[in-house]
Amino acid sequence: MAGVSTKEIKNRIRSMESTRQITKAMEMVAASKLRRAQAQVLSSRPYFEILYSTIADIASSNRDFSSPYLQERPVKKALYIVIAGDRGLAGGYNSNVEKAVTSVGFNPADVQLYTVGSKGRDNLSKKGYAVAKDYGDVIEAPTYRAAMDIGRDVLNAFSSGEVGEIWMAYTVFKNTITHIPKMIRLLPVAVPEEETAEEKKDGPLLLMNFEPEPEEVLDAVIPKYINSVIYGGMMDAVASENGARMTAMDNATSNAEDMIENLTLSYNRARQGAITQEITEIVSGAEALK
Repeated sequence: MAGVSTKEIKNRIRSMESTRQITKAMEMVAASKLRRAQAQVLSSRPYFEILYSTIADIASSNRDFSSPYLQERPVKKALYIVIAGDRGLAGGYNSNVEKAVTSVGFNPADVQLYTVGSKGRDNLSKKGYAVAKDYGDVIEAPTYRAAMDIGRDVLNAFSSGEVGEIWMAYTVFKNTITHIPKMIRLLPVAVPEEETAEEKKDGPLLLMNFEPEPEEVLDAVIPKYINSVIYGGMMDAVASENGARMTAMDNATSNAEDMIENLTLSYNRARQGAITQEITEIVSGAEALK
């Protein structure tokens, strides 16, 4: 670092040491939150899977009835539930959610946003999306009650005909390193394709009776399904965000340590050069006095 004094290098080292302490602390906090979030993800998924299999069984084995939750309709407006974070310093976590939203292909003017997390709200509103409802800092401590509130609002918008489709953007948590941004359609519910005769022959024959009628069961189960998907999405999002932040802060800490090492080497070289210069000047002065 030619032209830089040892004092300036020392100040930079102190600054990087302070940065390293901050990023290390943030990494530890994210790791602690991640452990709790992982446990919540694992506990919430089975409930969603059972609800989804129930809906699939009803819809696939009773195709002679119609439900407003299953019927395709002309889509003039779509509703997006966008689950992102309230804070940055999490690598590409928030921008990946934004990309998942913009990749669907709807014109921003034809979309209503229901946002969970300020980063999704701020980033997408800059791109021309209208924020119809914002659920503030719910993502900081998600609860099933909050998911029910969101589910009630989106179902009201769908039932009233205000919107024709409901989508949800969130990040699926796989492990600490892998988080997959995803955009899924919640309503109308996609009806599973009918099994082929060969598949039916090979698989077990299931006879299901519903009390009351399948239509009533479906209309009662789907709101619970929507609530559980939203809650599961928030749990996945929290785990993904903290996993991404932990990884980002670990990388930042490693980079800070590398910079400290390089600066220390530069400092030692500069100090050695200064000492050599002083010795040279002393020797030159002594020679001149002879």
